[in-house]
Amino acid sequence: MKNKIYYRLIISVILLSSGHFSYAQVPLRQFEPIGFAQVQIDDSFWKPKIDKVATVTLQACINYTEYKTPRIRNFEIAAGKRKGKFEGIFYDDSDVYKALEAISYSIKNHHDSLLEQKADEWIDKIAAAQLKDGYINTYFTLNGLDKRWTDMSMHEDYNGGHLIEAAVAYYNATGKRKLLDVTIRFADHFDSLFGPGKRHWVTGHEELELALVKLYKTTNDSRYLKLANWLLEERGHGYAYGYTWTDWKDTAYAQDKTPVRDTKEITGHAVRAMYLYTGAADVASFTNDDGYVNAMKTVWDDVVNRNMYLTGGIGSSGNNEGFSVDYDLPNEQAYCETCASVGMVLWNQRMNLLTGESKYIDVLERSLYNGALDGLSLSGDHFFYGNPLASTGKNARREWFGTACCPANIARLVASLGNYIYAKNDTAIWVNLFVGSKTSAKIGRSTINVEQQTNYPWDGNIKIHMDPDKKTKFALHVRIPGWASGKPVPGDLYHFINYSDKKISLYINGKEAPYTNDKGYAIINHEWKKGDIVELNLPMDVEKIAAKETVTADSGRIALQRGPLVYCVEGVDNNGHALNILLPDNATFTSSFEKDLLNGVTVIKTEAPVITVSNDGLSVTTTNKTITAIPYYAWCNRGSNDMEVWLPTKIKNVRLNY
Repeated sequence: MKNKIYYRLIISVILLSSGHFSYAQVPLRQFEPIGFAQVQIDDSFWKPKIDKVATVTLQACINYTEYKTPRIRNFEIAAGKRKGKFEGIFYDDSDVYKALEAISYSIKNHHDSLLEQKADEWIDKIAAAQLKDGYINTYFTLNGLDKRWTDMSMHEDYNGGHLIEAAVAYYNATGKRKLLDVTIRFADHFDSLFGPGKRHWVTGHEELELALVKLYKTTNDSRYLKLANWLLEERGHGYAYGYTWTDWKDTAYAQDKTPVRDTKEITGHAVRAMYLYTGAADVASFTNDDGYVNAMKTVWDDVVNRNMYLTGGIGSSGNNEGFSVDYDLPNEQAYCETCASVGMVLWNQRMNLLTGESKYIDVLERSLYNGALDGLSLSGDHFFYGNPLASTGKNARREWFGTACCPANIARLVASLGNYIYAKNDTAIWVNLFVGSKTSAKIGRSTINVEQQTNYPWDGNIKIHMDPDKKTKFALHVRIPGWASGKPVPGDLYHFINYSDKKISLYINGKEAPYTNDKGYAIINHEWKKGDIVELNLPMDVEKIAAKETVTADSGRIALQRGPLVYCVEGVDNNGHALNILLPDNATFTSSFEKDLLNGVTVIKTEAPVITVSNDGLSVTTTNKTITAIPYYAWCNRGSNDMEVWLPTKIKNVRLNY
C-alpha cells in the first residue's frame, strides 16, 4: 500500500512539473461503478419493471417518436431523404437520443434483435443528417444554418449532450461505432468553435458537460475533459447572450449568476441544475479541483437540508420548473419533475464516487424508489411529468407530452439500473443498492463473482454470495442505509418520530461478522473463498416522519415510511377519500404483502378517525376506520383520485370541503 501511494505521488509530481496536472493526474474518485453491461438483474422488484420498459415503455417511445410525432421525420428531411419542413420543438432531437440510450441498456439487459434493428435504423438516419463539418441539429439545418450557435437558449448543446450519452451507451451495449463516430465528429466540431481563445459559450440547458466526460472516458481523449471543464468555467461571468425568452435573462434560473466553484445554494431550473452539478462532480473527480468539490458539497447540503421533498423530488415551483425559496415545499402544488428526480440519481451517484460517502446513495435510493419511479405507470405506457405529494383527484398519468423529456428519461434510468448497484477499485468491492443481481470484478489477479439475493424493498434480508476463483483477501463495503440507523435523510429537514434503535445484523456463513464502520459502510476485511455468504438484516418497521418546523406545508402532519419507500393514502383504498383522514399520535401499524394489488406491494394499515361532512354541510361526524396506505410510487394507477403523503394529526388540518 505504501509503495502504491509513493508511486501515485511521483506520478503527480511529474505531471505537475510538465504542466498537465489538471487533466492527467490520478483521479480523485474513490472507486468506479461496475457498469450495466457487467450486471445481470434478476430482482423480483426491479426485473419486472426493467422488462416492462423493454416491452412496453420503449415501444411507446418508438411509437410517439417515429409515428405519432415528426421527430424521426425531421432527421429524414434534414438528410434530404424526404421533402418537408421542420415540425415540433427545437429540442425534440434530444428525445430521439434519450430513447436510443434507453434502447441501448435494454438490448444489453436482454437482447432483442428487432429493438436493435430499430436502433440501427434510427442511427442511419441520424448519421445521414449530420453535416460535413460535424454539426447535427434538425431544427437549424432546416430553419437556417446562419442562425446556428447564435442563441445559447436554443438547446443545440443540450441535444448534442444527449447524442453523446446515447452513442456511448450504444457502443458499450453493442460494440457498434457508427453513432459514436457521429458523436466524435460533433464534439470535434464544437471544440473547433469554442474553448480557450475561441468563442465564449454558456450552455442554456446543461447536459453537454457531463456527456463530454463520458466521451472522454470512452475515447481517452483529454480534449473532451478539458472542454467539459471549460464549459463549467464559462458560467457566472456574464458571457450569456442571445436569450430570446424573457425568463432566460434570469441568470439564477440558468445557473449563470455565479461561477460554479462559488455556488453555495441551488437556484433556478431543477433539471438543468442536476445536469450541471453532475458534470461538475464528474470533472472534479478527474481533475481533483477542490473548488468544484467544495462547491458541490455545499450546494448538496442546501438541497437536502432546505429544498428536497421526502420523496427525493426537487423543484417545488411550476413557474420556473425549479426552486423558489428555502423550505417552500408545498404538497398539492409540488412540481417535482420526473426528470429532476432522474437527475438526483445521476448527481448523487457522482458525489458518492467523488467522496466515497454512502449518504449520497441514501439520497439516490430515496429519489430512485419514490420521486423518479412515480413517473412511470405500472403498465409502463403512462407517465407523470410532475409528481405532487397530495391530490384532490385532478392528477392523471398521460400517454405523452408536448415536451416529452420525461418518458424516455425514466425509461433510460430504469433500464440502466445496473450502473448503480456495485462499485470497485483495485482493492475492494462496494454494494450500494440491494437488488437481486449478479456481477464479477477483478481484484488483483482474482475474479470475484458476486450475487445478491433479496426481496428488498419488501423485506430487509440481503444475502451476498462471494465466489472468487481462488482465495482472495479484500474489503467488502456494504452500505448501511441511513433510514435503518434512525436518519431518514442525511440532514435535519426530516426526522423519525419516537425512533428506537433496531438491531442491524451482519453475518458471514452464519456467524456474526467482524466489521468496521466508515462513511456509512460496513467494511468486512476477509480472505474470501468460494461459497462464502454475507447476510445483512435491516429492520423494516413502519416509521413516522415529521418535517422541520420551517416546512410550514407539513406542520401538524406526519408521513409514513417503511424501508426506503415513502407511503401515501389513496382514495380508492379508503372509501373514495384520502384528505379527510386524521392520524392520531398513538396510531399503531401493521404491514402485509398483497401480491394481487398494484403488481404486488406491501401495504400499511392502521385504525384512524375519518371525518365526514353531511350533505347539507351542517354536521360533522368522526368514525374510526381501517386505513390503508400504499407505496407512493404506485399511486394513480387505478384512475384519478384523492391522495396524500403528509397526514394531518390535528383536526384543523383535515380538509373537509374539497
